[in-house]
Amino acid sequence: MSEDLKPSGDVTTALIKNNKKIKAKIISNQNCVIGGLSFAKETFKYSDKKVDFKAKTKDGKKISKGKVVAIVHGKAKAILRSERVALNFLSLISGVATTTKKFVDKLKGKSCKICCTRKTSPNLRLIQKYGVKLGGGFNHRFNLSDEILIKDNHIAIDGNIRELVKRAIKNKKGKKITVEVDNLNQLKKIMGLKFNRILFDNMNLKQLRKGVRIAKKIYETEASGGVNLKNVRRIATTGVARISVGQITHSAPTADFYLTFFK
Repeated sequence: MSEDLKPSGDVTTALIKNNKKIKAKIISNQNCVIGGLSFAKETFKYSDKKVDFKAKTKDGKKISKGKVVAIVHGKAKAILRSERVALNFLSLISGVATTTKKFVDKLKGKSCKICCTRKTSPNLRLIQKYGVKLGGGFNHRFNLSDEILIKDNHIAIDGNIRELVKRAIKNKKGKKITVEVDNLNQLKKIMGLKFNRILFDNMNLKQLRKGVRIAKKIYETEASGGVNLKNVRRIATTGVARISVGQITHSAPTADFYLTFFK
């Protein structure tokens, strides 16, 4: 809201003389998984604590086009000031939740989990990862301090994958360790070391299936790279435990909502 109002406030709404109490409804313009209702509520409360926001559904519910998701009652200027930011929260979170649900639905009957990544918009990671959970997905690490994730560039710079993993084990301080490999030779070099998860990156299905077969009794397994709605189920058939998908946060289309007044 500060971003939207600085430095001079809502200079357009200030022109309006009518500041009577009014009612408005927020309506979904598409089928989606709803998310962000509490964020929308707090946005209206930011303009006027006396605004009454009544949600007509719950975050995580599948809703149809035309569904009234909330009723807002309060001073006209307060509602106008907060309208766009409130709708932005609903659109973004619902969009992520809806895209995540599409991936999750593709894996029905499989024990494989859909996970998000750190491919999020700056300052919006918290709500994007919240949207993933609403859609039935799982959160990967939140940031760089959450766990040790040894990726291809770490390995390229260090030069010795086995020694790097051993260093991670020595310095883990209670944190989980994931090691990314992009070929079976790398996997064989670190087999037997005590860490938590193998992340197979951009492997074809044949190689991924072999890798999972080698590693799954010792480590949790995960696949990433080039995942989309067309191939995600085929990837899951390899027996991998998790599939991480950047698309569900960095490329999720926003959901469409609008606000209208009524008597």
